[in-house]
Amino acid sequence: MPRRLLARVRTALICAFLASVPLATIWDSAWSLWQRVGLLAVAAVAAFSVLERWPRRLPPWLARWVLQVAGVALAMPLTTVAIYVFWTSSGEPFPQSPERRIGFGLLLVLGTLLAPWIALAALVRQKDALARHQALAFELERSELARQASEARLHLLQAQVAPHFLFNTLANVQALVDAQAPQAPALLRSLTAYLRAAVPRLHEPAGTLGSEMVLVRAYLDLMHMRMPDRLQFTVSADATLHALSCPAMTLLTLVENAVRHGIDPAEDGGRIDIAVYRTGARCLASVTDTGVGMGQGSGGTGLATLRERLALQFGTSAQLRLFPVAPHGVRAEVEFPAIEVNA
Repeated sequence: MPRRLLARVRTALICAFLASVPLATIWDSAWSLWQRVGLLAVAAVAAFSVLERWPRRLPPWLARWVLQVAGVALAMPLTTVAIYVFWTSSGEPFPQSPERRIGFGLLLVLGTLLAPWIALAALVRQKDALARHQALAFELERSELARQASEARLHLLQAQVAPHFLFNTLANVQALVDAQAPQAPALLRSLTAYLRAAVPRLHEPAGTLGSEMVLVRAYLDLMHMRMPDRLQFTVSADATLHALSCPAMTLLTLVENAVRHGIDPAEDGGRIDIAVYRTGARCLASVTDTGVGMGQGSGGTGLATLRERLALQFGTSAQLRLFPVAPHGVRAEVEFPAIEVNA
């Protein structure tokens, strides 16, 4: 028997027994009374459940709930008559026995008055439960659609980052080739190895700070080979932070921006300092350069895309800030929740 039907029978029996308690004080046998009200409760549930699905189609003027309540109301007298006609220990017809006529009348009135109201209450409760279920299903569907839209947007931004990064790196190699620098072949070999490791990560929406630091060091090594007299750098990050989640290409975007818009335009080059540390439940990463400063295009597509990617992954919990550095330069800070990748 379906679980839903069992729950209905249990509820109907509880209501019937509670309603019959006053009758138990005047009835000859409480057990006999509860057997009768139990049968009435089962008959009410049967009528309620059958008319819930049958007939499959109703005329437009007849509502399903009206049919169910009317069916329960009709089942009460029919079941009461059946109990007193077919389920009796006495051979005497019950209309000829005053006590049994009273018992019949009490059960008839009790069932006819109470059962339709209980059925109506069950319909209201069922309708409320259905409304809550539909609202929950709608909210789940809306959340899933929002998540899919965010993921699609994140993938789109990730796809924009890849060509942006590759074009900038290839432009650096082109500069060396044009200058016929002797270190160009070595740089090209290093770049090939670097891209072989870095490109697969371009399509990952999130990585770890550890993998991000590896990419940053490799990129700065390449840039240092390109301009050994014009670029110095330091990288400071505790090894315990390497397992923290970090959107792919976050630090690399800041470092690339510092090289392209800070160090490259500077006549004497400059220095880039990278520091990553944790403050409570937050992770703070800063990239400070001593280049030409904010007035020489320290923003650009890379930072705008990074801001949007951080917002999609962390919402308002992540921030990207830019500060001028005296006497010249820019410090870019990214702050986001410190979340272990395997947590």
